[in-house]
Amino acid sequence: MTSSTLPATAGANGGPTPTPPRRSGRSGRSGSRWTALLFLLPLLVYLLAAYVYPLARNVDLSVRDYTIAAFVTGQADFVGLDNYRDILTDRTFSQAVFNTAVFTGVSLAFQFALGLALAVFFRHSFPLSGVLRALFLVPWLLPLIVSASTWAWMLNSENGVVNWALSLVGVDQVNWLTSPGWALASVTIANIWLGIPFNLVILYSGLQNIPEDLYEAAALDGATARQQFWRITFPLLAPVSAITLLLGLIYTLKVVDIIWIMTTGGPGSSSTTLAIWSYREAFGTGQPDFSPAAAVGNLLILVALAGGALYLWVQRRQARS
Repeated sequence: MTSSTLPATAGANGGPTPTPPRRSGRSGRSGSRWTALLFLLPLLVYLLAAYVYPLARNVDLSVRDYTIAAFVTGQADFVGLDNYRDILTDRTFSQAVFNTAVFTGVSLAFQFALGLALAVFFRHSFPLSGVLRALFLVPWLLPLIVSASTWAWMLNSENGVVNWALSLVGVDQVNWLTSPGWALASVTIANIWLGIPFNLVILYSGLQNIPEDLYEAAALDGATARQQFWRITFPLLAPVSAITLLLGLIYTLKVVDIIWIMTTGGPGSSSTTLAIWSYREAFGTGQPDFSPAAAVGNLLILVALAGGALYLWVQRRQARS
């Protein structure tokens, strides 16, 4: 039946009522597009205000000579890449890069390994497993200033509980926070302790998505627990592991509070990372130097972006295989 022969509906007076014209597909799609944009508008505003503007502002800071007076007057001289040249030739730069690499690499390795071990341990339910898993989240829930202060007290050379415990087995006093050889190790240990719960939660959630049938079939084939881990758990957990390591990298690169409260980056520059160096230049001295601090911060952003690019490359390669 063609559109010209379609019956008309009866009106209120018994007469035929014409069928209302249909909206064209183009206008419908246009309306849907505007509706989608309206829903996206709050997110776009948030991204512009919380990410794009601060990043652009930080880049502007790094290519000008900003002082407190410049912030008051609103005028700062444009210096180009001079701030980057200054930080790259500063004697603190190589020490900060080395400390950042060690602090980040060791923290990620131990946080991921211990978090994965605990996630596998809690995969099977047993009495009080929920309570124990909740207790492991305590370091993650505590305010960082509390955790850092607690570790500073525990590692105190004179009155710390760690040195007291070591003295019981005949170990001499260790200057954990005031010795150049131990300061970086001390803040790294504290950061590992803080990051284990995050890895535990994410990896444990990933383990819940692995079908139990795979383990039962492997057990019937005679696979040991170690073989099940390397042949089933670890490969199937790879996507979750990748995002866990990426988030851990981004978080660890920007750690300031733990190191600042425990050692303030000292003694000297022995525990100074790039994040600590940036913070100290901007706020840690009596004479703030915002422009070099912004330049160091931009270097950290580049490292984080490189980590994100590596993650996307790995994900794309896995999708193709």
